[in-house]
Parts: sequence; C-alpha cells; structure tokens
Amino acid sequence: MNYERYYTCDLVNGEGVRVSLFVTGCLHACEGCHNRSTWDRKAGRPFTAAAREALLERCADRDGLSLSGGDPLHPANRDEILALCRLFKQRYPDKNIWLWTGYLFEEVRSLPVMQYLDVVIDGRYRRDLPTSKPWRGSDNQRLIRLGGPVPVIG
Repeated sequence: MNYERYYTCDLVNGEGVRVSLFVTGCLHACEGCHNRSTWDRKAGRPFTAAAREALLERCADRDGLSLSGGDPLHPANRDEILALCRLFKQRYPDKNIWLWTGYLFEEVRSLPVMQYLDVVIDGRYRRDLPTSKPWRGSDNQRLIRLGGPVPVIG
C-alpha cells in the first residue's frame, strides 16, 4: 500500500483532533474529486512498517484515526488497512477509527476490517449532489456508526 500524506493535527476529518492518513489507489474516479492525485495506487510513498509505527505514535495524544484517500478499501489496500486498524485498536482501545470509501456499506460490510471501524462514510462523491452534512462531500454519502448490534445510518 502507498500513501500520499498524513496530517497529525486534523480538525476536519471526523470528531475531535485526529491523525488522518490519505492512501493512494481508487477505482471510483469520481468526477470532481478533490484528491485526484491519490487515484493511482502506485503514487505516493510505500506505507512501510516504520511509517505505520510513526503514524501510530502520533495518535497517542489525539482523539482518533481517520482513513481516506484514494480509497482505503481499494482491493490493494485492504490487507494493510486491516493490519493498521488492528494495531491501532490494540494500542488505543478507547479511541475511534473513521474511514471514507467510495463503496457502499452493503458492498463492504463483510470485510474483516469492519470489526475495527467506528464510523464509515460511504458512497461515491457526486459533484451534482452538494451537501451541508458534516464530514461528507456529497449528499448521497452516508455516515454509518458501527459498534452496536445494528449499524446506525445517518
């Protein structure tokens, strides 16, 4: 897996003060995407064990981890995202993970990574559907809170 960048003091991508990782690789190619530079999964830098450890260390005094891109659930990213989420939850069991994906929740709900996620923002970006909903780029995207017996979709 490659990544383009990460922010260590992000107030925009989720609740609280977060560390936000932007991976590369996206098959959706949404018209008007704000992160076109992340579409090519070979762009950016390799997400090495050292990069993962540096990112996890930066999470110590933050409220949580946000995963975006590109698409963290691009098939080439899924194993590394799963490993990252597992390590994050082992180290910080009381902190949360938010993930943005162009896939619909129904398409990815059975992926193993879902057991570690607290919030998923799903759906392709649609420039023709502007929104004022927090943390979403377009009105079709849903904020799904996981962790209970039934996901809460809003």
